[in-house]
Amino acid sequence: MQQPGGPGQGTGPDQLDSSVAALVRDAGASVALVYLLPPGERVLQLAVVSGVSRRIAAPWARIAVEAPIPVAEAVRERHQVWLGSQEEVARRYPQLGLVLPYDFMLAATPITSGTTVWGGVVLLWPIRHSPQLSSLEREAIAAFCRRTGLLLRQGADSGHPVLPAPEPRVLAPPRSRSPERAEALAAVDFAERLPLGCCALDLDGRITFITATAADLVGAGAVTLTGARPWEVLLWLQDPVFEDRYREAVVSRRPTSFTALRPPDDWLFFELYPDASGISVHITPIPSGHAPTTAPWEQPARSAEPVGATALYHLTHLAATLTEAVGVQDVVDLVADQIVPAFGAQALALMTPEDGRLRIIGYRGYPAELMRRFDAEPLTTDTPAVRVLNTGVPSFYSTFADLKRAYPPAVHQDDKAAWAFLPLIASGRGVGSLVLAYDRTRPFPPAERAILSSLAGLLAQALDRARLYDTKHQLAHTLQAGLLPQTLPRVSGLEVAARYLPAGHGMDVGGDFYDLIRCDESTAAAAIGDVQGHNVTAAALMGQVRTAVHAHGTAGAFPGEVLARTNRLLTDLDPGLFTSCLYVHLDLARHRARLATAGHPPPLLRHPDGRTEVLRLPPGLLLGIEPDADYPTAEIPLPPGTVLALYTDGLVETPGTDIDDSIAHLARQLALARDQTMDALADTLIAHATKSAPRHDDIALLLIRACADSETP
Repeated sequence: MQQPGGPGQGTGPDQLDSSVAALVRDAGASVALVYLLPPGERVLQLAVVSGVSRRIAAPWARIAVEAPIPVAEAVRERHQVWLGSQEEVARRYPQLGLVLPYDFMLAATPITSGTTVWGGVVLLWPIRHSPQLSSLEREAIAAFCRRTGLLLRQGADSGHPVLPAPEPRVLAPPRSRSPERAEALAAVDFAERLPLGCCALDLDGRITFITATAADLVGAGAVTLTGARPWEVLLWLQDPVFEDRYREAVVSRRPTSFTALRPPDDWLFFELYPDASGISVHITPIPSGHAPTTAPWEQPARSAEPVGATALYHLTHLAATLTEAVGVQDVVDLVADQIVPAFGAQALALMTPEDGRLRIIGYRGYPAELMRRFDAEPLTTDTPAVRVLNTGVPSFYSTFADLKRAYPPAVHQDDKAAWAFLPLIASGRGVGSLVLAYDRTRPFPPAERAILSSLAGLLAQALDRARLYDTKHQLAHTLQAGLLPQTLPRVSGLEVAARYLPAGHGMDVGGDFYDLIRCDESTAAAAIGDVQGHNVTAAALMGQVRTAVHAHGTAGAFPGEVLARTNRLLTDLDPGLFTSCLYVHLDLARHRARLATAGHPPPLLRHPDGRTEVLRLPPGLLLGIEPDADYPTAEIPLPPGTVLALYTDGLVETPGTDIDDSIAHLARQLALARDQTMDALADTLIAHATKSAPRHDDIALLLIRACADSETP
């Protein structure tokens, strides 16, 4: 993948890596994570890591743009997010604070060029950093984002986009100098002469150097320890607290310590001193009589294979993340994004029973053709995925030979070497099966089986909640859709188009409505409105309001009278909800329109010559407030070629943006799309409004174009 440029510039990924290294140096940061947003996707993918291991970064490898995570907010809102303390992290992003309860400061900044967001960068500093970014640090971040945005823009324009690899690239720690061999040997001799034990860990927690004294203190040979993580080879260090101290040191870049009992009765004191390249560890024996009688984290009875902090860390992260899942697709996406990188599997398949068959609703790491082959297995077949669903008992196969012994008809159809088949049980019911597959044989010790079973339990509960949500959501929106017109009447002299989009999140339904009314051969009417609230009550009231407006309009009442009569009805009903409404009476013979508003966003008018304006109508109170409210009527010309755009506030309201600016922007989009049909124009306006940020309100849009008789569709 070559990045355009002259000789010696290297590839896009190479340029990105060198830019990240320069950013870490210039900004004085301890950790950097660079995310890319592939074209057309709404998931940020981790591309480059500096300052921590891939294992620590794994839970954050894929982040939905809508997620409550700093980098997602930075990309979503196109502004920098600064978190100056652990308390601020916990307050603003409780999920992040739960999984990373360490002291650090964080800046998340979007990577942009022009109007395009290409991704984001996250930087961490130790808590000793000043409360705010310095001007030099801000400029270093801004320069990196400018360079990277240009790099990504050039790659996309040249047809060679810089895309994230399946695994993020981890940059090597910076080295201030290259020590000579004599200096290195002198340093080793110095460490060996010390009466205390010394060792060094890299950022992945592996021992890169250990003195003979330290090896004697922990009771293992240097050969056994070098290249290994201490808590993986020393059973008495396998308590999750010990690994968590290492993680704390890497993330916070602050010294930390802990006390551990080496059986039978030798207490050791560990001090960890981190920097950008790794961790120096001092190990000191505690004299008899000074050792603690108990350790606060000590468990009365521990398995010989206790669950490590990494697994608990990933499980906690997944549990916190699943609380944000709403529908089944949210759960599927989270499972696919989090479990594969975090729990060591290379592939997974998530299945649920449906109509007597086991359907695959999500997968990762498997080819689509293989998934189609296994999809929709009858629940009467004897396969591992069906059996664990029916029995509720998980199955683990360390090799294909193990799988073949349990299921003689089995054929090795994938390239995997080990499998875990986990039942998803919620409230005593089987709601699905999860298959995890591994590239290498795997022993699945009891501790790992326990954590995978806990994982399956979390997923089952989330999936059960999500299915219930989807059912209620579909029922509510079916009710709401039934209250809206299924089709718009054909009216001679008009070209019309309508769109309705429910809110992107939340189960509640809104009260947005629109209508087109044929009054007689030469007149018609249009209405659009929004009932306050997002619940079934609002949707039901919307049906009453639309019915009242339609009835008064069909009877030939003028706009101000239609709104006044509907207002009196609402005040009599006293629903406790207010309603905005805009009503338009169209005189097609005279090419005129009369309009009245009840607190509704102003309509847009595009003249035949393309000039577009926001119609500022005489104001009227929201419906349902004052029974004797008056609704003034305004009249405008409506010659052939004129386009009138009616919409609800969901189309123009975005967090942090002035609504008048959003309405003016919508008017400009309407002016630019002069040659489109009303259907195409409706799609354009909706797409433009929704691509920049997720919408949290319903959207209704009604477009009306006055035509000459010969143009009538």
